[in-house]
Amino acid sequence: MRLYLTFAFVLFGVITAHAQIFTPNDKVDNNPTFDKQRWSWGYFLGFNNYDLNFDYIKYVPSEATGKDFEVDRTIGFNVGLIGNMRINEHLDLRLEPGVAFSRINFQFYKAEPDSFREINNTYVHIPLLLKFSTTRINNFKPFVVGGLSTSINLSSNENNPDDNYNGQFRMKTNAYYYEIGFGIDLYMYYFKFTPSIRGVFGLSDEIVRDDTPNSHYTSNIDKMSTRAIFINFTFQ
Repeated sequence: MRLYLTFAFVLFGVITAHAQIFTPNDKVDNNPTFDKQRWSWGYFLGFNNYDLNFDYIKYVPSEATGKDFEVDRTIGFNVGLIGNMRINEHLDLRLEPGVAFSRINFQFYKAEPDSFREINNTYVHIPLLLKFSTTRINNFKPFVVGGLSTSINLSSNENNPDDNYNGQFRMKTNAYYYEIGFGIDLYMYYFKFTPSIRGVFGLSDEIVRDDTPNSHYTSNIDKMSTRAIFINFTFQ
């Protein structure tokens, strides 16, 4: 909820500060030929909120909490570059390589006493997206975006010989996702500014199971995948 409120607040501030871009009688189009370019480039800054989704082999909830796991999500930071290829007036192909920093506080409820994990991850995140835009209205243009992505988790601990019995939670280095979101292109005097929000949903199993076959920590997990919300502010 805080992420949605942050997005709404920033968007409201942009609209207020540049009210002329939404004025129906405004005849001045900022950067009128910007979207005619075959190629365009930019960068983005933003926030993320990562979560872990679990599928169980057999779901037997804890008597005390009714849960096997508890994930406490925190707000992280994104930064990256954008390469945009115009296909036609309403369709663009985008490559958005970036780095995402996140932290997840994680609790096993049915495991040994040492069951709390603080997972600090650094992802090299590489999405390939299709952007479907409406017709430009004065100085703004709404759009939806979707596609596939992959990431390299630089903090995965995949090859660490220690497992949860030694206090190490291990994830796979490479993961795959699908993404879907929406945003608004705002045409300023000298650049295009784009606030957007996007959901990221894991397709692959990302957990590295403990070496102990009947581990209290991981033996009942059929699949663990990442989910995330990205709020990005793009400058082109």
